[in-house]
Amino acid sequence: MGSISLNKVSKSFGDVQVIPPLDLEINDGEFVVFVGPSGCGKSTLLRLIAGLEDLTSGAISIDGADATNAAPAQRGLAMVFQSYALYPHMTVRKNIAFPLKMAGMDPAEQDRRIAGAAKVLNLTDYLDRRPGQLSGGQRQRVAIGRAIVREPSAFLFDEPLSNLDAALRVNMRLEICDLHKTLATTMIYVTHDQVEAMTMADKIVVLHDGYIEQVGSPLELYENPVNKFVAGFIGSPKMNFIAGAPAQKRGADSIGIRPEHLTVSRDAGEWAGVVGVSEHLGSDTFLHVNVDGIGMVNVRASGEFRVKYGEQVFLSPIEEKIHRFDAAGLSI
Repeated sequence: MGSISLNKVSKSFGDVQVIPPLDLEINDGEFVVFVGPSGCGKSTLLRLIAGLEDLTSGAISIDGADATNAAPAQRGLAMVFQSYALYPHMTVRKNIAFPLKMAGMDPAEQDRRIAGAAKVLNLTDYLDRRPGQLSGGQRQRVAIGRAIVREPSAFLFDEPLSNLDAALRVNMRLEICDLHKTLATTMIYVTHDQVEAMTMADKIVVLHDGYIEQVGSPLELYENPVNKFVAGFIGSPKMNFIAGAPAQKRGADSIGIRPEHLTVSRDAGEWAGVVGVSEHLGSDTFLHVNVDGIGMVNVRASGEFRVKYGEQVFLSPIEEKIHRFDAAGLSI
């Protein structure tokens, strides 16, 4: 079991409130991602759940039991940090075994758990190596293995892929998702990267200045953002916001249209513009078009659409994909 409930949880450092009172339900077996810009409170919230920070107010329950004042070791959770925090003089086997040894576990049971974690993480052939003989991705897998052997009710990941290069990040994303399916255990994952959030999560929690802006599945947040902040944060490239007076506003203070929801043509369209920088990525081409009376608009076109700097094009928003916002930035 790995359900976690937060009831009116808040955190202040002195007179500064970094987490206003919030409620959140995390169901057993869910992969939940906390996402938001730097300083939004996502790591602090994770540390509150782990017991590494004391609550200012509110309560936390784990599997229905009050864990508000429980020590980290008593919560049945395992945390994986951005830093691998491996002991360089120990082998992979000994690094993974360390929390079990500290708990005084029977050596035979230690061996069973180590073998199981190593098999799941493809580390069996590396158990007798030291961290210095491993790649960054392998070291992160060792850190995850050290968490797995504890057989926790939930895993807490605090930006675990930040130290890896782009290719390794993609591979490790897939490996963590596979691990979630294999273990069927609750996972809470903190990242500032909305692409990681969209590709990994069952449920995303979008945070901004300590507040929860929206909770939902990746597609729910993409298709039905509750406000301009969520609309602009979720989706890559970012949504275009237009505060001028195009016909599509229909009483709204502003509209939003995603780059992939604009059609582009050399012949005719609703908005005329001039191409600035174009980014050719193979299957996609990202165009930055300066539209008359609107400003710079980002467009996601087919990689087969060839266009030059300074060339005139016409853009047309797909009507049913337009998002409308009131003066307060709320979706209408």
